Amino acid sequence: MDALFHRTSVRQFTDEPVFKEDIIKILKAGMQAPSAGNQQPWEFYVVTNKEMIKKLSTVSPYAKCAANAPVVIVPVARLTGLRFPMYSDIDMSIAQENIWLAADALGLGGVWLGIAPIKERMDRVNEILDLPDHLTAFSLFPLGYPAVVKPQADRFDKERIHFITD
Repeated sequence: MDALFHRTSVRQFTDEPVFKEDIIKILKAGMQAPSAGNQQPWEFYVVTNKEMIKKLSTVSPYAKCAANAPVVIVPVARLTGLRFPMYSDIDMSIAQENIWLAADALGLGGVWLGIAPIKERMDRVNEILDLPDHLTAFSLFPLGYPAVVKPQADRFDKERIHFITD
């Protein structure tokens, strides 16, 4: 559970490369996510091409921090063959969170940059990656070794807990 209370949004990265083995471990964690009817709507594009990373960093006003990341993971959702397509974004979110926690557990950092459900952003990422029509961009996850380490804020608020008992 340590990663739950350690993970922060990392937007500045060192130049240290990320090992492919660590990326695979992170994506394995993403694919362990539960999904509606076990539909597993996800696929993942791993971008290390600097020119493509620069393009991805322009798809949103909040994506500029991706420009200097050594890796950008792009979770994409399948649009076909899903039993419960209305739950696809929830499934993708769980996978994205697993990716984030796994990255933290490996000493890496990243930040979840929302792309879906904003059509213009989704279309732009789809175009940059030249995605086939049955896939669409969900998020961007710049990944690398944190250049700055900061403590996570304590977000616990007992006033938001409501027990209903007998």
